[in-house]
Amino acid sequence: MRARGVDRAAKARHTATVTPATTHPAHHRNGLGIAYRMMAMVCMAGLGAIVKWTGQHGIPVFEIIFFRNAIAFVPLGIYIWRTAGISVLKTQRPLGHLHRSAVGLFGMICGFSALQHLALTQATAFTFAAPLFMTALSALMLKEFVGWHRWGAVVAGFIGVLIMVRPVRGQLNLVGVGFALAAALGSALATVQIRQIAVTEKGPTIVFYFTLAGTVAGLVGSAFHWVTPDGATLAVLILGGLIGGVGQLFLTEAIRVAPVGVVAPFDYSQLIWATILGYLIWGDLPHAATLTGAAVVAASGLYILHRELVRFRGAREPTEAPL
Repeated sequence: MRARGVDRAAKARHTATVTPATTHPAHHRNGLGIAYRMMAMVCMAGLGAIVKWTGQHGIPVFEIIFFRNAIAFVPLGIYIWRTAGISVLKTQRPLGHLHRSAVGLFGMICGFSALQHLALTQATAFTFAAPLFMTALSALMLKEFVGWHRWGAVVAGFIGVLIMVRPVRGQLNLVGVGFALAAALGSALATVQIRQIAVTEKGPTIVFYFTLAGTVAGLVGSAFHWVTPDGATLAVLILGGLIGGVGQLFLTEAIRVAPVGVVAPFDYSQLIWATILGYLIWGDLPHAATLTGAAVVAASGLYILHRELVRFRGAREPTEAPL
């Protein structure tokens, strides 16, 4: 009896150690993660509007990229100082960061260029194709098994892309659509690269080196074509850098406090904010084909996410079964 009492007391102490009173309930943390993700989408839509507006005011894409990344070091530096500290600079995968930064910058350049040729809502809708590319790239680059459920969702998603493209004479902006799809491909490639290096690298480390690479690339590219902005445009460029940095941190925090499967579906709320900003700033309303195609692509992306979670749970079950 005494031994059982000692065991129970030890178990109670262990439980108190691993689950302190400050731990939030799961539903509360999920709600916080969703809130962070929603705020990130507000920031991303705002950044898209700023990129489009500054481009229309004569600022080259590489200069916008420079401000987006250089100013983002302000919120990023505060975040690192309060969390990981200087240890964030340590990395075991310098080449991995180089590859991730290269494909990420490719996607950023194409995405910012697409915003100069397409309406804000349409350019945003095309970013939803990234999970489709990511599924195909996972099979090709990571040698992951992709079943017919996910391949079917990929095919359906690209049908949605075709609906958004609207291949009708006089309505097809080939340059803008090309940049938008290339941006989605770059985003998918970056995600695959992140999955490869995240085994040893922390989230803030990956964000830091990408932001550093974006600052350097933007500065080098701007050296060939620099346009000195007026006061108002400079203020908007600085705002874009702050919003982009804060949005990136909201994305990081959302994944830190809640599972991907809980927060990822809220990425599609970005289209709502892009539609509102597009109407308020430019008086644009999305074409019915854009909304229809975006709905098909979003549904495909959500189904791919669902199948990923099913596969992940299935892979974990054997290891979690009692011995």
